Amino acid sequence: MKPLLVVIAGPTAVGKTELTLQLAERMNCPVLNCDSRQIYKGMYIGTASPTKEQLARVRHYFTGTLDLEDYYSAAKYEQEVLKLTSELFRKHKVLLLSGGSMMYIDAVCNGIDDIPRVCEEIRNQLKERLEKEGLEPLLEELRQLDPDCYETVDRKNGKRVVHALEVCYSTGKPYSGFLTRKTLRSDGTETGSAERPFRILKIGLQRPREELFARINERVDEMINAGLLREAAQLYPKRGLNSLNTVGYKEMFKVIEGEWELGMAIERLKKNTRVYAKKQMTWFMHDRNMHWFHPDETENIWSLINENI
Repeated sequence: MKPLLVVIAGPTAVGKTELTLQLAERMNCPVLNCDSRQIYKGMYIGTASPTKEQLARVRHYFTGTLDLEDYYSAAKYEQEVLKLTSELFRKHKVLLLSGGSMMYIDAVCNGIDDIPRVCEEIRNQLKERLEKEGLEPLLEELRQLDPDCYETVDRKNGKRVVHALEVCYSTGKPYSGFLTRKTLRSDGTETGSAERPFRILKIGLQRPREELFARINERVDEMINAGLLREAAQLYPKRGLNSLNTVGYKEMFKVIEGEWELGMAIERLKKNTRVYAKKQMTWFMHDRNMHWFHPDETENIWSLINENI
């Protein structure tokens, strides 16, 4: 029987970290972090990274390993996870992958197309054009350069349109030409369907909306008390990096620049985090392979894992 990868997914602040630690301790296995921002160094408070005490309890991978300037993507994460799991499964019959980055989880479970790395100069130019000219001119360019992508892309999503154009201009080829192994999810979005040398068990964590939002608000307050503004000030000279285009730091940068008062930034941070959590839940709820639990249902989750080992 193939070894088992247990995926612990869910929105921010739902309680993934502590549950994952408890399960990892029971199974004596490491944890593969699946948070696309916790993987960077120096962003510890704003990304709610595991504490030193938590890291000491269980061996973690993909936590605080990249410099802020390092290029990273879901495709690269997929490659590195597959390489690492091939080694770890020699010692462990079960591994835990935990996080809330939707595309990263999809990349590991289903595969992702090998999209070429884009030219940074082109990326910056298109980003600037989007801000100055709006989306319509870029959409027209995409229609001319890649009609197939134009027909399927979310035409209200500037980030998706810009990314497609980045690839078109960086490679001289249509973006759609690199999409070789896509299938449709139940919500109409696309994902891969690659075979894996391990079985996958997906466990989704959820709480009632009021409960989750209260936890988000409380976490933001804890971040502020822990020194989020001070951390953001240390990172401010590098604010233009993609790694720092992140909820938490963007709001604190507004304070540092004198554009917002701290109280306003805190409320915006809470609101933006709640919005992101709703997006995460919408994404995960469309995954028909997800087994849903409240984070407090530890024994039920443990039983499900045991049934699949």
